[in-house]
Amino acid sequence: MRTTVQDVARAAGVSVSTVSRALTGGSVSPATREAVVAVAHRLGYQPNRAARGLITGRTGNLGLIVPDLRNPFFADVAKGVTARARAVDCGVFISDTDEDPVAELEAIATLRHNTDGILLCSPRAKDAELLAAADPQNTVLLHRRVPGLSSVVADIVDGTRQAVQHLRALGHRRIAYVSGPEDSWATRQRLAGLATFDGDDLEILPIGSVAPTFDGGVLAGDLVLAAPATAVLAYNDLVAMGLLHRLAARGAVVPDRLSVVGYDDVSLAGMSHPPLTSVSVPKDRAGAIGLDLLLGRAGSMTAAQGAEVILPTTLVVRASSGEPPA
Repeated sequence: MRTTVQDVARAAGVSVSTVSRALTGGSVSPATREAVVAVAHRLGYQPNRAARGLITGRTGNLGLIVPDLRNPFFADVAKGVTARARAVDCGVFISDTDEDPVAELEAIATLRHNTDGILLCSPRAKDAELLAAADPQNTVLLHRRVPGLSSVVADIVDGTRQAVQHLRALGHRRIAYVSGPEDSWATRQRLAGLATFDGDDLEILPIGSVAPTFDGGVLAGDLVLAAPATAVLAYNDLVAMGLLHRLAARGAVVPDRLSVVGYDDVSLAGMSHPPLTSVSVPKDRAGAIGLDLLLGRAGSMTAAQGAEVILPTTLVVRASSGEPPA
């Protein structure tokens, strides 16, 4: 039989209302709260989230909106969010918008009224649309920056610099860049990182924009081979893996003919052939920190304060990058 709040009250020797206050952050003494929590834990009491919401005015649930769960980058972010949510007894509703900004705005409208806050991961909608749709007090962006909304982002500019500096140290002087969606924040950050090498001893060769997918990388493969480059930096790991696939089909050995560097360091990066050099982004950590911002658990920072957290990136060197051909 399920343990009830009445059972906890009897075992703790307090009233039902005292148990409710103790378990929902209400006004009770620390000693009473500790005693009630201990009894509830011993009896295996699980508070009903809906009933608790009637008392606190909160649902106990958060929303997570991602562009594409088939992309392992977003799956890793979701793992970070859900793992942290379990640790703090919070539910998570996940919405996959299939890279559609209209579906994204619809998801925001739905989740605003059914959750205590929303995590928006790499949203595709425009800044003005997000500001109009989202509640700044209860929204945190992951891997996107919009003035007026709290965010947790990776230092993409520095990560791009690390990738290019790695290739330059190997001896590369002509580096192709396969870009992602033209209007995405991440694309702008990568281009800003590349721009720091303007006038240097390097030539950055833009290949154009492709879908941020494996197929996008396959489509870019022939264009990369036609360019006078000895290395290529891809928008993300999926694009890089598509490049590896097409280069292999064309008989171009990596890294002997062309070095390939990806971005994100997803779990599959180390399993590609050859294993992919990639800029590592703290995906699960970003998700956990974003959830803490929403719940007011991130030290002195909260979502309501328009906080921004910038996480470092690290280049992970594997076998897909090497010295240029002689």
